[in-house]
Parts: sequence; structure tokens; C-alpha cells
Amino acid sequence: MKKALLTIAMIISTVVAFAQNAVDGNWKGSRETPNGVMEVNYSFKVEGNKLTGIWKNQRGESAIEEGTIDGKKISFTISFGERKINYTGELVSENELVIKNERGETKLTRVK
Repeated sequence: MKKALLTIAMIISTVVAFAQNAVDGNWKGSRETPNGVMEVNYSFKVEGNKLTGIWKNQRGESAIEEGTIDGKKISFTISFGERKINYTGELVSENELVIKNERGETKLTRVK
């Protein structure tokens, strides 16, 4: 009985860890802007429930700030000078992440 309970506990821990660490890595996407298509790249790092990383596009890069992860849901902020943009997102599948901000939604795909 103890062995069965230990096995179940290990399986649950693995599933929880996978959901939190599944966001780790590099992601890319694009979105339409008034100036044309803008490609974006994210490099996410998960430690516990903390999300950090780098956001990059053709104009430069910024650190991901105030990032959190809760299961498949993420939130973070990117600063551009005095302006901060808040993002929320959700891991849709192993290779698809959808993020949203005040300007709309962007689908990201995992870069392998």
C-alpha cells in the first residue's frame, strides 16, 4: 500500500513539474502592426512559480519582469522606458503558447 501511494505521489509531482516547466525555452511568433508584421522571440526560464527571460524583436530586447506561472497560465511585464505592458498567457499544447496584452493576442510556437 505504501509503495502504491508513493508511486501515485511521484506521478502527480511529475505532472505538476511538467506543466510548470513546459514553458521553459525559446518561442517565436508574429503579429500585425500599423507598420507591418513584427516578429517576436521569447526566451522563458521557469524556477518554481517564477518566470523570467528575454523578449526580442527587430528593434531590440527587454527583460521579462514580474513573471509568474501557475500550471499552464503565465503572466509577466515588459518595460519600454517608463511604459510597462502587462501580458497574460496560457500553454495550449506542448508547442503552442498564446499570450495577450492590451493590443491583442499573439500565438507563439516553440523553437527547437
